[in-house]
Amino acid sequence: MDQFPMADAHCDFLYYMVTEGCDIGTLTPPQVIYLPYLQRGGVAMQFFAVWIDTDMRMSYVQQCLDMIDAYYVMHDRHPELTPFSKGFDPASGKIATVLTIEGGEAIEGRIENLRNYYRLGVRAMSLTWNETNELAAPAMRRDNKGLTKLGRRVIREMCDIGMAVDVAHLSDAGIEDVLEIATRPIFASHSNARAVCEHKRSLPDYLIKSIADQGGVIGINFYHKQLCSGRSARISDIADHIMHVVEVGGIQAAAIGSDFNGMVIYPEDMPNSSYLPSLAAELISRGLTPEQVRMVTYENLANYIGQFYE
Repeated sequence: MDQFPMADAHCDFLYYMVTEGCDIGTLTPPQVIYLPYLQRGGVAMQFFAVWIDTDMRMSYVQQCLDMIDAYYVMHDRHPELTPFSKGFDPASGKIATVLTIEGGEAIEGRIENLRNYYRLGVRAMSLTWNETNELAAPAMRRDNKGLTKLGRRVIREMCDIGMAVDVAHLSDAGIEDVLEIATRPIFASHSNARAVCEHKRSLPDYLIKSIADQGGVIGINFYHKQLCSGRSARISDIADHIMHVVEVGGIQAAAIGSDFNGMVIYPEDMPNSSYLPSLAAELISRGLTPEQVRMVTYENLANYIGQFYE
């Protein structure tokens, strides 16, 4: 399974760099994103999210800047990493990185902050995490509300400047609004299929199909409560969600969005990135061709985000 490069649309490692002093080259609990694990798993592209902690007594902009600084410090320390570019070769031996933001709180209601994050290298942002903010309501709230007036303006600006709109964590109504407004394909960095496992954070089939039809991708995450109804999950559960996205949205719509370092319980046979080749083997066993598996593990996400790089 070493023939398949891997691309992962979401991890929360930067938060632990700032709050716990973690380094990607040194394994320190509760760290899961670790350079040797990425290399053993064949990871050729890793998205790094700036996650906004609304409980932290620090401005959201300062949190963002601290984690963006950590991202560039990580690059300075580890030449194995390189910022993603359109010409990136997954066989280069390098790991391409993409800088993203999780939670529209980051802009503190100012479009100017959004543009400045873009100038600092951010190429994707989700509108919410699990709490309502100035832009939209999250999936985890009981009320299914859509975008605010400012949220609509932010979507238009993101499309204009070339920042990918991430609808992970967003309410169904919010995703419907984004699909109506966006002039570029959108994506869900770490969302699952609600038809496979009922969870408010997962996507119903009509939204999977709408995102796919618009040219977007859905990254399947490894959070056990979104994968299955049991107390623990396995690689087979991850594959169930991927295969459902393929069935509903087409082979070009399915991707991986692990959410490593964003949870404390991982699938029994997928504790870290080094086990990703086992997922490729599982997809082969489900009847996907090697070409199709490569699309799911790398090409779909690389082709999608490549649209946002000149």
